[in-house]
Amino acid sequence: MIEINVSKERRLYLKRRKRRKIAILICQISILVGFFLLWEVSTRFGLIDGFIMSSPSRILKTFINVSQNNIFMHIGVTCYETVVGFILGVFLGSIIAILLWWSPFFAKVSEPFLVILNSLPKIALGPVIIILVGAGTNAIIFMALAISLIVTVLEMLNGFLNTNSERLKMAKTFGANKLQLFTKIVFPSNLSTLFNSLKINIGLSLVGVIAGEFLVSKAGLGYLIVYGGQVFKMDLVLSSVLILSVVAALMYETVVLSERITNKFFGHNG
Repeated sequence: MIEINVSKERRLYLKRRKRRKIAILICQISILVGFFLLWEVSTRFGLIDGFIMSSPSRILKTFINVSQNNIFMHIGVTCYETVVGFILGVFLGSIIAILLWWSPFFAKVSEPFLVILNSLPKIALGPVIIILVGAGTNAIIFMALAISLIVTVLEMLNGFLNTNSERLKMAKTFGANKLQLFTKIVFPSNLSTLFNSLKINIGLSLVGVIAGEFLVSKAGLGYLIVYGGQVFKMDLVLSSVLILSVVAALMYETVVLSERITNKFFGHNG
């Protein structure tokens, strides 16, 4: 068995790093707990309107009640639509970015159109999307795709175009073709860009799904929010919003974990 000697300075550094992580986690939990306590106390003493803002205790009761009435089905529907829209957006966006990198001429031609499409409020296209793909799950997934697609194209294309030019020149002098440049240098150098895009898009996809569920849905967290607002059940609205926050955080952490695993096995210093 091989023993690895770690210097005293290294051990002290690792201890400080571990303590810092624990301190950060404690602060985050304290802020969260303090926020809910302040919310509950403010509602109890009438500092804020309990009907409009509800309270953590009422939200907890509502969550327990809706847990017995298919809440996990609604969560599952939203998660399914988000994941499908997210995967499609990232995959198609990456393919388009690769094609545009391959042809600088078409990249320049498409640049202003991509910028316009990115700035266009996708919710405004809701009626068109419904007519185009039909009401229901397809329209919701399409909305998520529409929001995440252009962001992926712009992020990935920008990363590809800003790859270390000196490394590319050196590879070209050794006779590397464009496919080899992309597979050996450009794409590996932009793994961090890809995961940054994923982190942005998981949130955007969720926003797109909720916007789609606001328009056409019979299930999902967006549907519960709209229904709660229509019948003035603010407890249900805020319960759904908090569940949505947890779902978003878990999806984001899944992407972060995937990035760590990828960097561990396929890390590339660009």
